[in-house]
Formats: sequence, structure tokens, C-alpha cells
Amino acid sequence: MIDFIDRFVEFWTPIIADGGIFKMFWYFFFLEIPRYLIFDVIVVLIEKIRRNIKSVRVKREDFRIKLFTENPKVSVIVPGKNEGEHIYKLVESLKNQTYKNFELIIIDDGSTDNTYQICTSLYKNGFINKYLRNNISGGKASAANLGLKYATGEYVVHLDADSSLDTNAIEEIILPFFETPNVGAVGGNLKVRNRVNLLTNCQAMEYLTSISIGRMVTSALGIYRIVSGAFGAFRRDYLNLLGGWDIGPGLDGDITVKIRKMGYKIKFAEKSICLTHVPETPKALTKQRLRWARSIIRFRLRKHKDILLPDRHFNVLNFIATFENVFFSVIMDFLWVFYMILLFVNFYDTYIYIILFKILMYSASTAIQLSVNLLISERRNWEKSIYFYIPLMWLYTGYYMRFVRTFAYIREIFGFSSYNDNWNPEKTSKMAKAYGL
Repeated sequence: MIDFIDRFVEFWTPIIADGGIFKMFWYFFFLEIPRYLIFDVIVVLIEKIRRNIKSVRVKREDFRIKLFTENPKVSVIVPGKNEGEHIYKLVESLKNQTYKNFELIIIDDGSTDNTYQICTSLYKNGFINKYLRNNISGGKASAANLGLKYATGEYVVHLDADSSLDTNAIEEIILPFFETPNVGAVGGNLKVRNRVNLLTNCQAMEYLTSISIGRMVTSALGIYRIVSGAFGAFRRDYLNLLGGWDIGPGLDGDITVKIRKMGYKIKFAEKSICLTHVPETPKALTKQRLRWARSIIRFRLRKHKDILLPDRHFNVLNFIATFENVFFSVIMDFLWVFYMILLFVNFYDTYIYIILFKILMYSASTAIQLSVNLLISERRNWEKSIYFYIPLMWLYTGYYMRFVRTFAYIREIFGFSSYNDNWNPEKTSKMAKAYGL
């Protein structure tokens, strides 16, 4: 072991000394560090400073007073299928909200579990305002649109059934509509609820860096591009103008882009926390991420490709938002494959040293991101415990997630595989494909 460490140090000392490390890891230093670390640190530090400015705090409190004075009605719609085990926890979290003027509408999309019995009981006891049921599943978009049809609130909050909210979540996600003019939708901050094994803890870390921090950055830059279907708020009149949600998967990103194209702003409410249930097995996680990745090709590069074209509807921020998404999520994944091949071809006899050094670099980068997150986190002690899993992230995000995404991109580009995903009923997918949705 000592001999190996000596050889490792001997290998890297001259490379670091003459700056060769930047040539070898150009992908990390010139592409990933600026996008995923430098911007994160700058934006979070600015937000931390801004929160401590008295005039900012006073102004935010004024908007909060205005929110509670006007007291607009909020419709919380929850579409889901076979989510009976999660419904009670969701309803419990809504009972304790600081903002009280909301109606809860649960839409059962043809469940075959005990969802009907649970929701019927909750409705009879006054914990649910409306319980709607599709006897035959029509897909998530169909269920969400049914809920929208019966919603009476000025704002609509879309929630996944396997979620639960912090007590001030609804208040915090509606507040940006009052703070910033011309806001059409607001995304909530998602964090992992079921940290039960290595896989869910890796996802918890991923959510902290890509959602809690990542979406704060894109929101600050004006290029926030996806209001998560797990927790997002919309002006109901805008949703009605758009005709609600189109058939997914990827319906959350799709509706966000459509609102942006209408000229409205999209904001991220980092203080509005939703705890969500994530996949606990590799099979379930892979299935979920294949669906997410396919939607980028289907919606960004097909349905909404007009954003990338300079025409009369061209908007610079919308272009940047889409280009940034496609470049860092799609193009860089393919580029990474060639980069890793080149590294292996050129350094095959010392490849183990390179892999170990990459682990150290990515672990350090993740540690910095998590430390920055702790500056603004409401769960510092809980999130500190996740540091133990940092050494696994190079494998989780650096390899596993990249391969899943790249495989999904190839299948969607050449095979339109999203239309065969059983996440949606076959009949709705056929209709979506026929209409180019």
C-alpha cells in the first residue's frame, strides 16, 4: 500500500508542477468547475449576504403581509396512481400549513391499490376538499388537467402524491408571485425524504446540489427552466390559457417552457421545502432517469426547438436556458465518453492513478457544494450526515447517471422511445405521437 502511494505521488508531482493537470483534466476544470461550482458558490454567497440586509428582510416581510392580507385562494392538486401508502402523510403535512386558504384536490388515476378507500375516508372526514377518480387510467397529464378543471383557486400548486411539505411551504411558494412582477410559475425546493440506503443517500446529495443549489443559480440568472411536477405553483389563468398540461413524460419541463414562451418569468423558491420519496432500487431509479432523460430530447430538441431559432418569438434568456440545458446535459455527456476514451488510450498503463485522482477532485468539488448549501439550509444537522457518502458520488453521477442518460438520449433520438414508455397509457402515447406532443 505504501509503495502504491509513493508511485501515485511520484506520478502526479511533475504533472501538477508543470500545469499538465489542466491539460489532462480540461473537461473538469474548464467545463464542469465553472458551471457546477463557481456559479454555485457565488450565487449562494450573494443570497446569504442578501438575506442579512435589513432592507431586504423588511421588504420581504411587507410582501408576506400583502400575501396574507389579500389571502388568495390556492388549489393544491395531487394527481397519482397507486399512491395509497403516501396519501396520509401528504394530507398530514398540509393540515399544518401556515397558509390556510387552500383547497386540496386529489385525482386518482385508475388506482388498483387502496387509494380509493383511503381517499374516500379522508374526504368524508373533511381532510380532502375534492376527490376525483378516473376509473381507467389516462396518465398523469390527464389527471392533472382533471384537477385543473375543478380548481377554483387563483393559484394552482401541483404536488406528487408521494411528497410531504414543510409547514411554511405553500406560503413560501406563493410569495414570489407577490415579490416579482410578471411571474407565471414558481418551483419548490425538493429534498429526499426516504434516506434508507446507499442509493437514496446518493440521490439526497444529488438533489441538494442539482436542485437546492442548481435551481437557485438558474433562477438568479433568469434561465430557470423546469418547475418540478413534484412541487410547483402556477397562476391558474395562465394554465387555462395553455390548456393545461400536455401528455408527458416531461410534462413539467414542457409546461415551464410554454409559460416562458408566453413571456412570463419563472422563479425558484428555495425556502419552500417539499420532501419527496425517491426510488430505492437501481431498477426503479434507472427507469425514472431514463424517462427524465428522454424528455430532454423529446421536448427541448423537438417540440420546443423554435426557442433555439432566431425568429419573431426569439427570446435571449429562453435561448440560453435551453442551450445550457442541452449543452451540459446532452452534448457534454457524449463529449465525456470520448474524453474518457482518450484518457484511457493515452494513459492506459497509469489509468488507475488517473481514476483515483478524479475521485479526489470530484469528492472535493462535491464537499464544497454541500458546504455552501449548509450556509442556507434549514436542515443543517440532518444534511451534515450525508457527507459520509461523498466518495460514492464520482461513481453515482460520474458514471452511472451518465451512462443512463446517454443510453436514453440515443434511444430517444433514433427510436422515439418515450412514446413506448408504460409510464403513460398506450392510448395517450399514441395520441401524443400522432399530434407531435
